[in-house]
Amino acid sequence: MGHTFGLKGSNPRVNVLVVGGAGYVGSHAARRIAAAGHDVWIYDNLSTGHREACLPERLIEGELADRKTLTKVLTDHKIEAVLHFAACCYVGESVTQPAKYYQNNVVGTLALLDALRAAEVSRLVFSSTTAVYGTPDKVPITEDTPLNPISPYGFTKRVVEHALVDYAHAYGLGSIALRYFNASGASREGNLGEDHAPETHLIPLVLQVALGQRDKITIFGDDYPTEDGTCVRDYIHVEDLAEAHLLALDAVEPGTCNAMNLGSEHGASVLQVVEACREVTGHEIPVEFGPRREGDPAELIADASRAREKLGWQPEFTDIRSIVETAWQWHLEHPDGYSS
Repeated sequence: MGHTFGLKGSNPRVNVLVVGGAGYVGSHAARRIAAAGHDVWIYDNLSTGHREACLPERLIEGELADRKTLTKVLTDHKIEAVLHFAACCYVGESVTQPAKYYQNNVVGTLALLDALRAAEVSRLVFSSTTAVYGTPDKVPITEDTPLNPISPYGFTKRVVEHALVDYAHAYGLGSIALRYFNASGASREGNLGEDHAPETHLIPLVLQVALGQRDKITIFGDDYPTEDGTCVRDYIHVEDLAEAHLLALDAVEPGTCNAMNLGSEHGASVLQVVEACREVTGHEIPVEFGPRREGDPAELIADASRAREKLGWQPEFTDIRSIVETAWQWHLEHPDGYSS
């Protein structure tokens, strides 16, 4: 894989800026990278992230679209690599408010890329998504699956990935785009977890029923061509995602561009997730079935062999119950999120 630059104690530590590091995945990645010995700073506007999730005294508040401030931050802190998580990421909202998504995810990211060029930073790890594939013809999904996003959210991530290819060729920017499947779970220490408003992820929604915050969980569609008729998804633990970012940080090289799937390679149906939550919490968790949601594919499962081969990445959490157990620990201790 060529030159690597600074993990496992063999090389000097790296100055890293985590853009969007107050958010769900970004905060876990920032903690993991700091624990590996790197000098980590977080840049976030706290519009959806949480100050409590940040590394102490490492938060710089600012806007993604503020190229001038970003350039100063990169220069002042002698940043050598950037992890970019700062995106609007609700698929449904992107359909009703596409302007917000193009403005933040595309225009804002272009401002960040301009700042990287101005500060001569040539390494970027980009938080992408399985939504770039849209509704795939077959599973498991490889990186060679045609990119055919069906939502503005997925399309904005696709646009940035395309820009990264062009920036590598023209400006020597090195990047790795990590395409997540369903991020889930919480830190083993129980101090970082999911706290979204509104919450749209399945596991926390089901656990809210167990906490008495919801009466029931609604399952959208029970007539899919799957084993139990409900949608199947690949749930990847947030700490496994964080580990992949640490490895990508080490592997990214100036002038190169790559994209990799991050998933457990195991599918769990909506009903299997609910059953795992029942077992872990000991609560009944009533269910009702509603009509299918438009644009929901029956099955999305990753082929993550490229990340294994290129990064040496191996997810630790491979069954849905172990993922739910960490999420339940977080929600029990933080029933109202970080404000608990």
